[in-house]
Amino acid sequence: MKYQIIPVTSYQQNCSLIWCNKTMKAAVIDPGGDLERILAEVKKLGVTVEKLLLTHGHIDHVGAAKRLAEHLGIQVLGPHKDDEFLLETLPEESKEFGFPACEILVPDEYLDDGASISVGELTLKVIHCPGHTPGHVVFYSEADKMAWVGDVLFHGSVGRTDFPRSNHQDLINSITKKLWPLGREVEFVPGHGPISTFGNERDQNPFVADQLFY
Repeated sequence: MKYQIIPVTSYQQNCSLIWCNKTMKAAVIDPGGDLERILAEVKKLGVTVEKLLLTHGHIDHVGAAKRLAEHLGIQVLGPHKDDEFLLETLPEESKEFGFPACEILVPDEYLDDGASISVGELTLKVIHCPGHTPGHVVFYSEADKMAWVGDVLFHGSVGRTDFPRSNHQDLINSITKKLWPLGREVEFVPGHGPISTFGNERDQNPFVADQLFY
């Protein structure tokens, strides 16, 4: 697997382009905006995007999803159906937070915990990790020990839980019971900020370090 992080929107959200280096088939994860920047990176790398993946329904992660999918003629997969209410309010969200006008988004497929997604010869496992939003999912490549965790976990922090239908305890459970068992060596790309490893966060993250629970 190869990947390129493409920071988008004023929120500097980590949109990611991931691809199979054997087939050059690719997927875009969380295209929150700046469609032209994403398309320019696709062209520069010479990959063929075959699907679009969403971790959750907040506008800085999905704002350009509908336009990108229509432009490339590909399907939108994710998030979990419990984030449907967020995708239905994107027009209001775009106005409230100063984003370009955004239509309601209806994914081609909502994703359930345990589902598998292929990108060329790559396989990503879907892990439902509610808390930041009720329908948040994480994409995990076991072969590469890489995870795209959206706004569940950050280097030195965790996702906010002051949004409608967010839940702090659910978030903590998602991190400690669903992500940590994947292994300390797993490297993750968060929705914002630098990449890190689960081991580093278990040692040093002031919100979910092991010393807080054991």
